[in-house]
Amino acid sequence: MIKWSDHISSMLLYPPKPFSFDAALGYLSRSSKECMFAIQNGQVTRLVPVDEEHVLIRISGEENATVRIEFLGDAPLPEAHAREAVAAYVWEWFDLDSDLTPFYEMAERDPLLNRAVTEHYGLRIIGIHDLFEALCWGVMGQQINLAFAYTLKKKFVEAFGESVEWEGRSYWIFPKPSTIAGLSVDNLTPLQLTGRKSEYLIGIASLIAGGQLSREKLLELGGLQAIEKELVGIRGIGPWTANYVLMRCLRIPSAFPIADVGLHNAIKHVMQLEQKPTIAEIRQLSSAWGDWLSYSTFYLWRMID
Repeated sequence: MIKWSDHISSMLLYPPKPFSFDAALGYLSRSSKECMFAIQNGQVTRLVPVDEEHVLIRISGEENATVRIEFLGDAPLPEAHAREAVAAYVWEWFDLDSDLTPFYEMAERDPLLNRAVTEHYGLRIIGIHDLFEALCWGVMGQQINLAFAYTLKKKFVEAFGESVEWEGRSYWIFPKPSTIAGLSVDNLTPLQLTGRKSEYLIGIASLIAGGQLSREKLLELGGLQAIEKELVGIRGIGPWTANYVLMRCLRIPSAFPIADVGLHNAIKHVMQLEQKPTIAEIRQLSSAWGDWLSYSTFYLWRMID
């Protein structure tokens, strides 16, 4: 539910329970190199694309898990349709449409998940609304550590994205596919991207810019298997990247990046194993997770990051 506050420059969101803004902040604070938003004094500031506008907002948690959105910057207050679009963006970013009651009922009985849901109670999968951003993040993160992936993304965004200056700081919008589609590999490799990853990013950008690939078209395919098949048919996208995008952008709850090294390390850590589990062992451990594979993975990741 959304409610305008008494002061027209802000509005309140009333998330369904359980929801913890502090748990969301914990996830969002993982890297000081994050360039798509800034966190200071327990508040998140970011630039939100609305049609051709860029709306600067600050998000904070209040009593009873209420979320306040304030409109910042020197531009006039956005019109009503833009404010509503911003509220919908934040609602989707925090995955507030999902009813987590069945997930918690399952996880609290699961020996692998019960500690994670206790320590991170109220956490929801923090999404990536833009398909191009999600695919780029997946490609950039292939076969490198998380810290270097953040470095690559920051360089990429600051080289080709758009920004708004406010109070001495730049706030960025992820580069448009049409911008990247017009580049060459030589434009990207100075950012420390490999030639192969540069080719992948330009190819994906060209598909999106040309209209062959979109969030809506993927969702129209129906179930997970059809979407995954479509994604892995794109050069540079394997099962891990496809399932990452299915989780965080397309919001498919049964997406499961089972080969993810972070998931393996998290299970090893939680279970205090001497070695990482095998794929067969992970299938057995996850057999009771049903359609909550994405949330189970996300919570286990939080046990080590």
